[in-house]
Formats: sequence, structure tokens, C-alpha cells
Amino acid sequence: MDPKPLWLLAELTYKCPLQCPYCSNPLDFAGPRFKRELSTDEWCRVFREAKALGVLQLGLSGGEPTLRADLEELVRQAHGLGLYTSLITSAYRLTKERLAALKAAGLDHVLGFPLTVNVVLHRRNLHQVAALIGLAESLGAERIELANTQFYGWALHNRDALMPTKAQLDEAWRVVQRERARLGTKLEIVWVLPDYHEQYPKPCMGGWARAYMTVTPAGEVWPCHAAGRITTLTFENVREHALEWIWEHSEAFTRFRGDAWMPEPCRSCPRKTQDFGGCRCQAFLVAGDAGLTDPVCSLSPHRHLIDAAVAEVERAAEAAEWTYRAAPASRALAAKG
Repeated sequence: MDPKPLWLLAELTYKCPLQCPYCSNPLDFAGPRFKRELSTDEWCRVFREAKALGVLQLGLSGGEPTLRADLEELVRQAHGLGLYTSLITSAYRLTKERLAALKAAGLDHVLGFPLTVNVVLHRRNLHQVAALIGLAESLGAERIELANTQFYGWALHNRDALMPTKAQLDEAWRVVQRERARLGTKLEIVWVLPDYHEQYPKPCMGGWARAYMTVTPAGEVWPCHAAGRITTLTFENVREHALEWIWEHSEAFTRFRGDAWMPEPCRSCPRKTQDFGGCRCQAFLVAGDAGLTDPVCSLSPHRHLIDAAVAEVERAAEAAEWTYRAAPASRALAAKG
């Protein structure tokens, strides 16, 4: 049976008031490739086509999605289609009034609704894990996801500054275990190790183009939120093709679907049904070829590239300086100031 998508991440805009150095948005987010954002009508058509394909869950993300003036209308249209909507937001300008309007429009998941607190962990904040869990507890959250930085977009650019040491990870894990014992079922605590410190890679969004897709602000469709960095693939646009055609026939979606593309050691490895060869983006960004075994895998001939990056951070007495996510003009002004 051909795979069908269950989840669509709608990146409504790459505009954002924050400048997080671990942002997964592309480094050229302010460039011409992403400049002409989809209109309200275009997004609503994407939602209809996604629902017809079998999508059940819709993530509304960015950038900062609350900067879209039409957010309530987009939620209303998605709700009318029967899509389960999650707002992935920093809560910037998310007033009680706007929350009420979003809830009235049919939003299913965000502050004031069933709440997950997502925390990006890195070398400079791992010591605050206990306080972060306490914050989620005070907010009445159902779940906190403590996700160590995965290195894509700005996070890859700032990898040396963000990557934690083994000692930091070990201490934070002890805190997580202690807090899980204290809180029981009151708060679910999810702990996500960075791939670089694992023996095997995580499955790539449940497998490349098997259950998930991202639509960028300007309408490109990617099999995952970082795939646009793979310069050897061509990504089609919803302005030019129907979502169904992109999912079923476009080169970017069919290139790594299934296992026929796999090299050794993936092809004969029993783990290929668990991790699907790992992350295509990581293979491209670290080893230069999206068709290689994910270099995070201990069986990869390119694992030494990961080990070298980890070892370099262990040797550094202090974290390197990082570059904040910012448009080119903003970076120039910061440099002058």
C-alpha cells in the first residue's frame, strides 16, 4: 500500500521577533526563495488538498505564526475540514483575547488548551532542566518535551556553541529521572538526546515521505522541515502542482521513499525497518550526500565526522560564541552597533 501523509506542518511565515541561534529555519529565510508568502486562499486550498490526501493533524508554525493576521481564519477553515490543529508558537503577542478568538475558531492545542511545553536544550541551558520542569508544572502543562538541539538550519551553523558535553547530559538525565519519580503521572517528561550522542540515528520523520510533509511560507513542499537544505533535490511548489501530485510523483518525495535507494550497510541491516537509514538531511549536511547512511549511525563509514565534532566540543573549555538568527540587514545593523 502506498504511504499517505498523516501530518502537515504549515510554516505560515518565517518572520519572527526572536533570534534563536538554534532555529531550524533556513539561513536564507529572508531571501527571495521564501519572500512571497502564500495567501489566505492559497493556504486554505493546501488544507483542503491535505485533507483529501488523508492528513489528520495540522501544525501551524513558522517563524512565528501569530504574526499572520489571518491566523484565526486559517484555523477556522482547518477546523471546518476536521483537521486537528496545533499552534506551535513562542506566545509572542498571544493575548487572552486572541487566544479566545483562536479557540472560538476551533484551535485544538496551545496555551490554555491541552498544553505541551517544548524546550530546546543546549550547552548553555542544560543546567536549568529542574527549573524548566518546574515552570511546566506551574503552568499546568500535561507534557514537557526536553529536546536537545538537533543540528539543522541555524543550529548547524552554531553547532560548536550549542553542543553539550557528556557530563552535562549525564547530570541533566539524573535530574529528569528524579523529577519523573517526584511528579509521576502529573506531568509527562520527554527526554530527547541529541543524535550526535546516540549509537543509532532516529527514524527520519517515520521514514522519508511516509507520513509527514512541510509546506514552506512560499509554497515549497518538503518531506521534512529541514529538507530544503538538500541542494541536490528539486522541491515542487503548491502554486504549480497539486499536493497529491507532489506527494506521489515529485522527485524529492520519491527519491528516498522505501529502501531501494539504500547503500550498504543500510541495505542489509535489520534496523532499516526501524530507522529507515536515518536522516537524509543529516547525511547531506555532514557527509555531503543525502544518499549515504546517516553518519550518526555507529555502522556508518562516516561516523568519524560526528565523533570529531563531539570530541572538539569536549576539548573546548568554554562554549564558542554563537550567531543569532537574523535577516542580513539586522545582522549588519548589529555589527555596526
